Amino acid sequence: MEAWRLIAAALIAAGGVVLVLLTMAKVRERSGSTNGQVALSGAITSTVLAVLCLLVATTLAAWLSWALVIAVGLAVTVMLLAS
Repeated sequence: MEAWRLIAAALIAAGGVVLVLLTMAKVRERSGSTNGQVALSGAITSTVLAVLCLLVATTLAAWLSWALVIAVGLAVTVMLLAS
């Protein structure tokens, strides 16, 4: 496995952990949300993150992998600035 794939997957995983926590916090802030909804949002986001990391580490093209790294970074930045 190429080193750039591991680096890209690690960057997506690092940003993705923050995205999971921010998503769960946003769901928790909504009025009327239950603990189950918070857990479900965390589970869905974690699953999408795991699949994305697996695809980056194994099959996606270099340009698409780095585009996803940039997209995750931008999403984290926007969500942090908006909260």
